[in-house]
Amino acid sequence: MVNQIRPAIVMVALFTLLLGLAYPLAVTGVAQGIFPAQANGSLVRGADGTVQGSSLIGQSFTEAGYLRPRPSAAGDGYDGAASSGSNLGPLNEDLAARVAESATTIRAEDGAGAIPADAVTTSASGLDPDISPAYARLQAQRIATARGVPVQEVQSVIEQNTHGSLLGFIGQPTVNVLMTNRALDARFPAT
Repeated sequence: MVNQIRPAIVMVALFTLLLGLAYPLAVTGVAQGIFPAQANGSLVRGADGTVQGSSLIGQSFTEAGYLRPRPSAAGDGYDGAASSGSNLGPLNEDLAARVAESATTIRAEDGAGAIPADAVTTSASGLDPDISPAYARLQAQRIATARGVPVQEVQSVIEQNTHGSLLGFIGQPTVNVLMTNRALDARFPAT
């Protein structure tokens, strides 16, 4: 009986080594060699080398001089360990109340009439690092006032950090909140 199951045991051990160890190590090695920044989380570092965030994961900005991201339903907000959407349907009263509250806050802070959908709705993961150019432009006056610069200067930074659709037709144009806020800090440093 042992002679009959020995080939199966050898095959299981071989496939375990091949698919459980060799393949993951090979894929990790190739990723590190070809795409090291992405393989290490697309971390964004400051001039002193400290990690300021990831260009792929949203984070909260609450100060008036910064672009604000779209709302997050991930835990206490932008919690990668609790990544998920709210799972609230379009007729849910809690969702309607949260959207109305967000819209009221945005109108009070940014003086907006029409508000882009991404300003008051969460993404599927709750960690979206990007906002629409319309939502970014909506915030330009507040940012300019807080930083004491002309609104055109802030709009220029937003335009420079607006990325078009992939291949010109896949997806919508986006503005990465972290990268734009870093560009704002570089162009208009705090005094």
